[in-house]
Amino acid sequence: MNNFSLHLATKVLFGQGQIAQLPTVIPVDARVLITYGGGSIKRNGVLEQVHHALKGYTLFEFGGIEPNPTYETLMQAVEMVHNNKIDFLLAVGGGSVLDGTKFIAAAADYVGETWEIVTSRGKKVTKALPIGSVLTLPATGSEMNEGAVISRRETGDKQAFMSPFVMPQFAILDPVTTYTLPPRQIINGVIDAFIHTMEQYLTYPVNAKVQDRFAEGLLLTLIEEGPKALKEPENYAVRANIMWCATMALNGLIGAGVPQDWATHMLGHELTAMHGLDHAQTLAIILPAIMRAKKAQKWEKLLQYAERVWNIDTGTEDQRIEAAIKATENFFQQMGAPTRLSDYQLDGSSIPALIEKLKEHGMTQLGEHRDITLADSQKIYESAR
Repeated sequence: MNNFSLHLATKVLFGQGQIAQLPTVIPVDARVLITYGGGSIKRNGVLEQVHHALKGYTLFEFGGIEPNPTYETLMQAVEMVHNNKIDFLLAVGGGSVLDGTKFIAAAADYVGETWEIVTSRGKKVTKALPIGSVLTLPATGSEMNEGAVISRRETGDKQAFMSPFVMPQFAILDPVTTYTLPPRQIINGVIDAFIHTMEQYLTYPVNAKVQDRFAEGLLLTLIEEGPKALKEPENYAVRANIMWCATMALNGLIGAGVPQDWATHMLGHELTAMHGLDHAQTLAIILPAIMRAKKAQKWEKLLQYAERVWNIDTGTEDQRIEAAIKATENFFQQMGAPTRLSDYQLDGSSIPALIEKLKEHGMTQLGEHRDITLADSQKIYESAR
């Protein structure tokens, strides 16, 4: 196991009715900006619960944060922060709302060109407004980590940044708030959590038995509960397990002391930016292609994955690995996530432009071994057609 430093700073309030606990985690004299997305929290009653819990607080609202939050929209929120002397941000929604709110928090008092927050990968962030969250869409794990992904319409960019200054102070996770999610968002959430886990698990062995078993448990739970969530939208136990899986998949715990990949995400981000595919849709396309392209480098962990997650223990090693990759594709497809570019009417003609974007963003040595070159990325895109 590799050396690591781990600080899980976010307080989690998990379970039904926990929105009522907001006054225990937000200072009573705070000027609070509630951020949200397309308005579903108004229709499902979550925003009403938040207002009821924070009765007597000075509250403001900013809605309209997109599924892939854009710099242009977020800068409008930053202006609102300045105009109203906001000193606390409450993100109510899914990962995109949280990611956007993290950018707002970092940009509020940033000195310089605010897009540098993203292009510097967060390294230039020295302070941020405090953030809390009420999660309504389990997927990204943003409620308990320091990362965010932001897009810019002007340039067609989609990039990630990380900073400890934007780590949420608390996260309220009430599975009931997810009951009204449309199937597409359930599908995306399960796939996203699954591949977050795989990015930290499917690399090479470092004898990190705790992290491996924890990751395998998350994968097995998502495989078991994902289809049930589509069939039984108000099954509390199913929703609770999926919600906790998504948080634990990317809060740093299973990634501590182990090598990590993230090439699937980097290649997927460019597909989203260029073609508008959902984040999880791109991941379901790219992961199987990377599993095949980097089979030799991931050999030992692929065999472990085949046996422990899919109970595949017969046949040659190569046959077991291919069976595990097929099982992964079948799971994505069972969940309603196609695994080919052609499933989205993409013929591969944009691959040269995708490679140029990877080059522009410095994504020229990806993967746990930093051995995925631009030429390798092109082959991966082509094999996913």
